[in-house]
Formats: sequence, structure tokens, C-alpha cells
Amino acid sequence: MWTMKHDPDPWLSDHALTSWCSHDLYGKRASGRNRPFCCSPHFWRQTRKAVVLNILPQVQLDLILRRHAEILARLAGALDPAAFVALSRELAGIENVARAIRDFRRQADEAAGLEALLADPATGAEMRGLAEEELTAVRARLFDLQQDLKIALLPKDAADEKNAILEIRAGTGGDEAALFAGDLFRMYDRYAELKGWHVEILSASEGTSGGYKEIIAEIAGRGVFARLKFESGAHRVQRVPATETQGRVHTSAATVAVLPEAEEVDVDINEADLKIDTMRAQGAGGQHVNKTESAVRITHLPTATIVFVQDERSQHKNRARAMMLLRSRIYGAQRQKRDAERAADRRAQIGSGDRSERIRTYNFPQGRLTDHRIHLTLYKLDKVMTGEALDEVIDALVTHHQAALLAAESGPA
Repeated sequence: MWTMKHDPDPWLSDHALTSWCSHDLYGKRASGRNRPFCCSPHFWRQTRKAVVLNILPQVQLDLILRRHAEILARLAGALDPAAFVALSRELAGIENVARAIRDFRRQADEAAGLEALLADPATGAEMRGLAEEELTAVRARLFDLQQDLKIALLPKDAADEKNAILEIRAGTGGDEAALFAGDLFRMYDRYAELKGWHVEILSASEGTSGGYKEIIAEIAGRGVFARLKFESGAHRVQRVPATETQGRVHTSAATVAVLPEAEEVDVDINEADLKIDTMRAQGAGGQHVNKTESAVRITHLPTATIVFVQDERSQHKNRARAMMLLRSRIYGAQRQKRDAERAADRRAQIGSGDRSERIRTYNFPQGRLTDHRIHLTLYKLDKVMTGEALDEVIDALVTHHQAALLAAESGPA
């Protein structure tokens, strides 16, 4: 797949941006009231009202547009299925970037035309006033488009387009924790339904009073992991349990882990490193459960990772599911290790998947949801739990993550 190589020359850095602060869109000197402000993130507020600078890597932008055109041309011809799928995925990855480049350049051309009109001595007073008003609006749009384009050009997480493995486990709180784990699963299930994703339960252990001690599901669809990856962590609930007779608020917790679904090409597993045990399934299921060894437990000896699947009646299907879970857990552990190494060099990272920290509190008496990582509070808990308002939380987390990446690209002030 074609990707734009990350240029270590920081085109977002304060040094690079400041060096452009005395130039207009096309590199000419500006003076007086037309002198632009610096486009550094530290000066964005002023920049919206000034000339937006053409400091983006134009050669790289041209390469993206050229590659976009090449992919469209190849897709219009005869291709074998594998090539068609590969090119379609690549197109999906740069479609938004190409559109953002064209929109930005279209606005830049419009701004240049208005500036030329204002620079012409023959322009009448009435026309000059209209042009100045329009130029102010165009500059504001151009600034917004430039920021959108910078975000679109940020390095992409290779796992963003993958399906996700969702694992929810009851934590402290006994039966109430299991009930809350069930509520969390229903929240994600409804959210997936709103997104048009497909949810399949891979493994479930029900609580004694309802809910789940543990539930593992596969969520399939476009961009699933990109939307759900920041949900990993400890979720805390504060509410009056159904079994509470004196109306006291209890605090319980459940952990959520979201792993990218790994394919065979993502993780190399040596069959010699696996210990595979078969046994009779446990729990409800009738005579079949008791008479056949359909349950499968696989241990990956180098990492001591263990998966156990018994939900299917077929040992073959249980083994296939167990291998998928094993690959995803090993892949997730490798990503987590890499994230931890990066975090040593980059502070304030979101989405490390550290389940030991409390990331979110659901306060039912107040109808309040608080995400502690970004200090976000919403008083619409009912809509979050039905999946309707979950996008507001996820969008805020994505925006915060993008801002952190932009700040890292910019370097120290």
C-alpha cells in the first residue's frame, strides 16, 4: 500500500512556520496591515483573521494527488480480485486527503484572486469593500481547511481500518459489576447497530444475577478499531443497585479491552509454540455438551497467553475462534508494548490501553458521564448508554489525540 513517508523536517514546527510569517500565500513579501501572523499552533487565534500561509509540503501534496489519479485509472481497468481489493483499500485511505488538498487549493486560488483585485488601482470603492469582506471570509475558511489538511496528513494507525475484538470483564463490585458489564456491552452493541457494524459474541460467562462476568465479541465493519480503540480502560459506575434496600449509591467497575482483529499476516505464530487441549464444555447445553469434547483451550507458550472457547458445538469452529482470539491478543500485546515505548518519549498519550487506570465514570443518580483523560463531562448519560451520544465522547477523544499528535509534530516551543 502506498503511504506518504513521514518527513522529519517539521513543516509544522514553530521554526518553520515563523520563517514564513513575512510571506503571503505565494511567497511574496507582505507589509503593514497585510503582514500575516505566524501559523504556529500558539498563534492560531490571530491567524484566523490574517493571511493563511501556504506552508504545507506542496511536493508531497502533488504526489498524493498523482497517486489518487493513478489508483482511479487502474480501478477503471481490468484487475484481478486481489489487486482490486488492495487498490480499493488504498483509495479509501487517501480519498479524504485528496479531497482536502483540492478544497484547500481551491480556496487558496480564490484568496489570490481577491488579493489581486484589491491590489489593482482600478478597483472601485464599492467593489473593494465587497472584496475585502469576502477575503476575510475566505481566509477564515482557508485556515480551517489548512488545519483539516494537517490532521489528514498525520501518520495513520495501521490498525484503524481493522475489525475489533471487544472484551468486557466485571471488576470490583460483585453482582453489580457483572450487571454493569452487561450494560456496557449493550451500549457498544447498540452503537455498532447505529454504525451499521456487525457484532458476534465469541464467548460469554453470565453473572449469577444477570449481566456478564466476562463477554468477548467481534465487531466487524469499516473503521471499527479507529472509533473504539480509546474505550480500553477501567470504567466506573456509581448508582443504586437493584438489590439495595436502603437507597445507597454503590461504586462498581468493569474493564474494557479493545483489540484490533489480527490476521495471519499480522502475527507469526509457530504451531510448535502452541499447547492445544480439548475438553467437554461446561454449563448449559444439554447432552451434547456433556458427551463431546468440543471445548478448546490454546496456550501460546512463549507469551503464556491462554484462550478458552466452548460456545460452538463444533470443536473445529471453537478452535478457529480460539486462534483468532489468540492472534488478536498477541497482536494487541505487541502494540501495547510499542505504545509504552513511544510513551517514554512522548508524554500525555491517549489510548495506551492501560486498564489499571480509571478512564471514565458513569454516575446514574446525576445522569452524568465523565471521561477523566480529557476532563469531559456530559449530562446525557441515558443517551450515551443507548449508543446515541457515544459519538460525542469518542469524537472528543479523537480530537484530543489529533491535537497531541500535532503538538508532537510541532516540537517544543
